[in-house]
Amino acid sequence: MKNTFGKLAAALFALALVSPAATAESKVTIAVGGGACLCYLPTVLAKQLGEFDKAGVNVDLVDLKGGSDALKAVLGGSADVVSGYFDHCVNLAAKKQELVSFVVYDRYPGLVLVVSPSHTAEIKSVKDLAGKKVGVSAPGSSTDFFLKYLLKKNGLDPASAAVIGVGLGATAVAAMEQGQIDAAVMLDPSVTVLQGKFPDLRILADTRTQKDTLATFGGEYPGGALYSTAAWVAGHEKETQALTNAIVATLAWIHGHSAEDVMAKMPEEMVGKDKQLYLAALKNTIPMYSETGKMDPKGADAVLAVFSEGSPDVAKANIDVSKTFTNKFVDQVKKTTGMNAK
Repeated sequence: MKNTFGKLAAALFALALVSPAATAESKVTIAVGGGACLCYLPTVLAKQLGEFDKAGVNVDLVDLKGGSDALKAVLGGSADVVSGYFDHCVNLAAKKQELVSFVVYDRYPGLVLVVSPSHTAEIKSVKDLAGKKVGVSAPGSSTDFFLKYLLKKNGLDPASAAVIGVGLGATAVAAMEQGQIDAAVMLDPSVTVLQGKFPDLRILADTRTQKDTLATFGGEYPGGALYSTAAWVAGHEKETQALTNAIVATLAWIHGHSAEDVMAKMPEEMVGKDKQLYLAALKNTIPMYSETGKMDPKGADAVLAVFSEGSPDVAKANIDVSKTFTNKFVDQVKKTTGMNAK
């Protein structure tokens, strides 16, 4: 009997030494708007590095073909959080649906408008896209919004091009190579893959760097973020903080390591067979990732301005953009983990 009690006491003592994070059973499903896209890499990498587990949350990543599909998953209740572009939070605010971004991992959107190699001769500017078939990840996704913004900015009706959903990865590259579409809004690594095969690839708009983003939008423009409904965030502050801690830790890891180190941690199926092309795309993309996880309020204002220009519904909705994001959880990272968020 004494031996039994001794074992029980030892087991209880061992449990007491285990951190709360290790014993946490919080489970969160994150819908990703195209996991192979480098714009979403911090979410996938956080899982690969075990940062979600360290933060005390059991995360299940569900990979979907576009941000609009990821959003539908959360609104429909099959996922808790979206890993997608912040602009959906602004767009949905016009429809009285409250979505809140709580950690930003892309400080630039990384969207690139590319002409199909077989149509280079006839399409030399955005204005030439009227009446053409243009690929986007999925209708209603950020790639679609970007296309409509560029069309409007260049004096065209936002609906003047036919939008075709082609995904973000190999399906988009194949559609471009086979001439099924005349142009496409793409993201890396797909853009770099195409450039590797077609050195004269025509790019009509590029937002992978600060310079190009400022030229396109007139200001910084946040891309990928974790967001959910305001009700979910309010009711799951512990989980929201854990997710934020994990993403901020992952961003710090990215900026403290080489592109080769990052690539080595990514799933083989996402890197693909041509590692050199993936590495080149990754080197192009790393400057796009946030160093802080914070939303720049001016960036949120820029998103509202872009959508107000391209969407009458957003323009007349009197949106309070400050309600579409919070930096509260990023500000709490140091207090909850001891880690500095820059």
